[in-house]
Amino acid sequence: MIMKACEINGQDKPNCNQIENLERILSEIPDEDIIQKNADIIKALGDPTRLKIIYLLKHGELCVCEIMAILDKPQPTVSHHLNLLKNAGLLKWRKEGVWIHYKLSNPKLPENLKELVKNP
Repeated sequence: MIMKACEINGQDKPNCNQIENLERILSEIPDEDIIQKNADIIKALGDPTRLKIIYLLKHGELCVCEIMAILDKPQPTVSHHLNLLKNAGLLKWRKEGVWIHYKLSNPKLPENLKELVKNP
């Protein structure tokens, strides 16, 4: 709750209508757990290598070995990035033998990113 009473008036202090408006705005903000989850997703996407992985997976499922070859990065580096994306809920995975195959949990993610950053 922003303020309990509406009788606060004067310069630089909210009036009753402003308080009610601020309380309405506050009630529409997601709770802390959702805010934290959103922040984790944004952090996971905030790295060029991880964004490349998202754009690679736009074309379908890929094995870790394929991602390593495309990115020309060692397995521990690729696995680290994949784990961050997976922990943020952005990837699904399945194991086949010794290899793990990844795909986007939401195939529209690259389109959503394009809309978010307004890239051509």
